[in-house]
Amino acid sequence: MGSLGAVMKHPDDLFPLVKLKMAMRHAEKQIPPQPHWCFCYTMLQKVSRSFALVIQQLDTDLRNAVCIFYLVLRALDTVEDDTSVATDVKVPILIAFHRHVYDRDWHFSCGTKEYKILMDQFHHVSTAFLELGRNYQEAIEDITKRMGAGMAKFICKEVETIDDYDEYCHYVAGLVGLGLSKLFHASGSEDLAPDHLSNSMGLFLQDLKYEENSVKAVQCLNDMVTNALLHAEDCLKYMSALRDLSIFRFCAIPQVMAIGTLALCYNNIEVFRGVVKMRRGLTAKVIDRTKTMADVYGSFFDFSCMIKSKVDQNDPNAAKTLSRLEAIQKTCRESGLLSKRKLYVLPNKASYSSTIILILLIFLPIIFAYLSANRRNNELS
Repeated sequence: MGSLGAVMKHPDDLFPLVKLKMAMRHAEKQIPPQPHWCFCYTMLQKVSRSFALVIQQLDTDLRNAVCIFYLVLRALDTVEDDTSVATDVKVPILIAFHRHVYDRDWHFSCGTKEYKILMDQFHHVSTAFLELGRNYQEAIEDITKRMGAGMAKFICKEVETIDDYDEYCHYVAGLVGLGLSKLFHASGSEDLAPDHLSNSMGLFLQDLKYEENSVKAVQCLNDMVTNALLHAEDCLKYMSALRDLSIFRFCAIPQVMAIGTLALCYNNIEVFRGVVKMRRGLTAKVIDRTKTMADVYGSFFDFSCMIKSKVDQNDPNAAKTLSRLEAIQKTCRESGLLSKRKLYVLPNKASYSSTIILILLIFLPIIFAYLSANRRNNELS
């Protein structure tokens, strides 16, 4: 759970944090007993606890398919990232990875820590994959084939231009969005979304990696955030078309966290000095309170306001950034749902006093019990 200092600074984080902790424990109890499924869900928690929690929004069959899809792509990414693997060994594996998922005996030792365990025991993932419905298998195979080929291409080619960057991001992130749309469609719950919207959903979640600290580096950072904002309206359109509530929440929670992370990173020199991410309490609020499109529009509007307040007019991309933020806010306003949004992104000081009282009511009995136990121990000694 979040640190006591963070909770005292943001007291209305407390209850969402408690609910998040309970949800995490529930997710751990939901891990299937079969060894291969137990491995897959346990590994999912190790490589991405947040995703392991968000995936719980989905029905069992779709949840299993998305879990395997994530682990297959994570394994593919592990091969790509391992610099100790020679190019002439790596490229054929990337290109053929979509076939390896059908082989219960295949594994390839690479990566470190939990990723090495994933690769060494990949037979568990293959076994689980072979239990999925054929429609799910075909969707995962298709995206794995396309992503592996794209990764292999850029193993042998440097990213030198904006077009190169956009193409690489399509392979490693946009295809994730396309794959998820295919899985949603395979489940029978959703129509197949247009490729350009699915691509934007994946690209908006793409992690950002930057170079060393300098004024130009911050300007580069701002340019990349501005580039990511280009996909926000497509994401809103994609989510507004979803019909299944579980799929909607599975998609919406990461997207709200994505624009929240962009808001934190924008014009922030600390990106180059350490890890910059949403505080745990705010993450808990996003998971707890993202339930409708009104919540999504409200979050996108408020986070875009946060970015807007940080725009430096001297930044080379200031005009472009403001234009994209205004377009996002216009879309949110025109939804007609902003009046129904939950205000938690921007500070709501009016609720602090009552929340602090509740915190005291919770913690005082605990403190009292602790002091009483210490006093009894001292008397006995």
